[in-house]
Amino acid sequence: MTALPFVLLAVAVIAGYTINRMAAKSIRDGGSRLHSMASYHGMFSALVILVPVLTFILLWLLLQGTVIDRLVMGALPDGALEGLDSGGVQLVLSEIKSISRGQVFGTPESWKLEAAEHHAALQTKAGWLLVASVAVISLLLLGFARSRVAAEFRARQGVEGIVSGLMIFCSTVAIFTTIGIIVSLSYETLRFLDRVPLYEFLFGLNWEPQIPLREDQVAAEGAFGWIPVILGTIVITVIALVVAVPVGLFSAIYLNEFAPRKLRAVVKPLLEILAGVPTVVYGFFAILVVAPAIRSFGQSIGLDVAPNTALAAGSVMGIMLIPFISSFADDALSAVPRALRDGALGLGATRGEMMTTVLFPAALPGIVGGVLLAVSRAIGETMIVVMAAGLIAKMTINPLDSVTTVTVQIVTLLIGDTSFDNPKTLAAFALGMMLFLVTLMINIFALRIVRKYREAYD
Repeated sequence: MTALPFVLLAVAVIAGYTINRMAAKSIRDGGSRLHSMASYHGMFSALVILVPVLTFILLWLLLQGTVIDRLVMGALPDGALEGLDSGGVQLVLSEIKSISRGQVFGTPESWKLEAAEHHAALQTKAGWLLVASVAVISLLLLGFARSRVAAEFRARQGVEGIVSGLMIFCSTVAIFTTIGIIVSLSYETLRFLDRVPLYEFLFGLNWEPQIPLREDQVAAEGAFGWIPVILGTIVITVIALVVAVPVGLFSAIYLNEFAPRKLRAVVKPLLEILAGVPTVVYGFFAILVVAPAIRSFGQSIGLDVAPNTALAAGSVMGIMLIPFISSFADDALSAVPRALRDGALGLGATRGEMMTTVLFPAALPGIVGGVLLAVSRAIGETMIVVMAAGLIAKMTINPLDSVTTVTVQIVTLLIGDTSFDNPKTLAAFALGMMLFLVTLMINIFALRIVRKYREAYD
């Protein structure tokens, strides 16, 4: 039932495009000169139908569940919810929904069965009402769009206006989403700092987020110094970049300038396949192949290697980042004007000299963007670190030791039923705020480099 409104919308959009395009062509074939091409008339009709109807469907589906739930709960017999708190009411509603889907466990009360039938009936009625509404609105908009077809109608301006409005809307959503993220993180961080001093959080050397489970328990006050966590993040990120940046850059330089076309056509797609491998697969590879190999090699030369090491997680993460750096660097090198290449070669430079003295400096802004993306991906990676590096925060820069990262600790703190009234849970938001500030500083630094070299080579 949910798919039917979207199918009707697709049919209406295609029909509107076809009808208006054919109508515009008939006017043109009749000897009148159109202000806009026939395809713009078709696009105008398609957008006039698509945007309002799609918005209506999404709003309907967003509000339908809440409205039906309230109608069902309001129709329950008196006393059915007596003595229940909000959690108990939600459990009753969940049971009613399960019964309406045919998932019956045990012998529910008769009033729950009646409520489930009522819930299913309301869902069916709402589904058919949505279908009818979509059909009526689509026909009305189709008629409106068809009535606008005329030789003097500025269809292209209409299409551009609708597309411009959509882009402004999307930009506004992105801006307010960013503001919402900042506000929510700031609010929860301030709540955390009300319970943990700022000095302890910023400069503390121990990270053991614990809370007492009983009133008489005094050994679980916890330590919330974030330095061990960010230090582990830096260690793993540096290892990943040491692996990814040289391999990614050299592979991009070779494929862009020195590799034969046939070899490039084969190697580049194979290299980019790495970007599509799920991170959990990299985690399995790290814990089953790389970590045992590092541990065996370390034991053979007398080194003490932990079962989970930053070196294993960072090196596998570096393999994951290679296609990002390589792809961005290759695109940046390809975007350099051909005149710079030919001018350097014409002055007698070798291809290697041309690459190092002309091509690479000119492409540096794009290369920095690729490295920045790799840094952000490395800082935000979770699965590989969980599987290969560990969960314990340590004050160490030894790559053969077990470390953890900010994202891993955030996930660990928010696993399971969370209560947002204790420092242990609120610490996740404080870590998120610090991670946001760190990435913001990295972005500012990268933008300064990009602007500096862009002014020199534009």
